Amino acid sequence: MPVHVSIHDVTPAHAADVELALARCAAVGARPALLVVPNFHGLWPLADHPEFCARLRELQQNGHEVYLHGYFHKSSMASLTGDDGGRAHGLRRVFTQKLVSAGEARERIEKGEAVLERAGLRIDGFVAPAWSMPRWMHDVLSERGYRFTEDHLRVYDPQQKRARPTVLLNYASRTPGRLASSVLWCRAAKRARALLPARIAIHPGDMRHPLLRHEVDVLLEWARGDLARTGRELLS
Repeated sequence: MPVHVSIHDVTPAHAADVELALARCAAVGARPALLVVPNFHGLWPLADHPEFCARLRELQQNGHEVYLHGYFHKSSMASLTGDDGGRAHGLRRVFTQKLVSAGEARERIEKGEAVLERAGLRIDGFVAPAWSMPRWMHDVLSERGYRFTEDHLRVYDPQQKRARPTVLLNYASRTPGRLASSVLWCRAAKRARALLPARIAIHPGDMRHPLLRHEVDVLLEWARGDLARTGRELLS
């Protein structure tokens, strides 16, 4: 089954780690999708970093997709677009999602689109931070013309109302326990690729841990030869 690779939290704040991840991907012939945050934590607006924008344009011209990845990716901006960095859970997340309207979601997405478009980037898909969004967001994405999004379990074409289960392989490094459990998960879950397409999601923080750098290299080598060029290929 095919494997799609992506780099999350692409922002000038993580430029060095993004380049490390890109080099690892290039070693196996992967052109990962770039999940770009328009204004990371409200402190890193793309417009203030023209050299980083030029680098993103170069990468897109060389075959990398660019996905809109929320707007701030900040806990204080928690919303249905997942701008909580994965920290809102349980009742808090449900309550937050009910408070945010489709109109507010549309406004946030339009704002993010404008930033990426001013940077000279084509938007190839949308992925919410932490893959957290209610299902009705698919209608908003369909209205905006999106042909690709994803969550923890599936990839979707919102316009054609298509979905396909996948196995998601990514690491968590916030605590030693989460790091260890995510490594064990990926080592075991990759066997599901015999039945399902797989996704490798690389985060900048992975590049700061020797163990995770090694694990990412192992996964990328495991995917060599079956790499999907676009996210939508997983829907085929």
